Amino acid sequence: MARKEVRVFLDSNVILSGLISEKGPPRIILDILSLDLPFITGVTGRYNIIEIERNLTRKAPQALPVYKRYFSVLHLKIIPTPTAKDIKQYSGHIADKDAPVLVSAIKGKADFLVTGDKKDFDKLKAKGVYPFKIVTPTEFVDVALSAILKDREK
Repeated sequence: MARKEVRVFLDSNVILSGLISEKGPPRIILDILSLDLPFITGVTGRYNIIEIERNLTRKAPQALPVYKRYFSVLHLKIIPTPTAKDIKQYSGHIADKDAPVLVSAIKGKADFLVTGDKKDFDKLKAKGVYPFKIVTPTEFVDVALSAILKDREK
């Protein structure tokens, strides 16, 4: 029996942190996704890509070529930017700037939304009403990834 593919939605801050640092959970997640394993798929939103590129252009333009070269090896599925109607449906759930991230994770059929944004996403995490688990990069590496790999051994 084929096991379910696990879809991991990465927030912008996780991708940026993983690109900038050679260590730590965000980098581990990116390295695992670069292996293109058949049972785990990385997902992010077009909204997130725009945010990453805007931040790099403004704060570290010299890193843009490295980002563009490395990004392709992550094999991320890109979810189109949500419509205003989609975003409005989730208005009030989270800060307006993060609503497109939430909607993109839902539309991307994520099993996990991995974010370093504790301030805004911890409130959602406590509610537990979304079709995915909201986790920090550390939680994903320490708990979720271990469970995913253990399941593969069965």
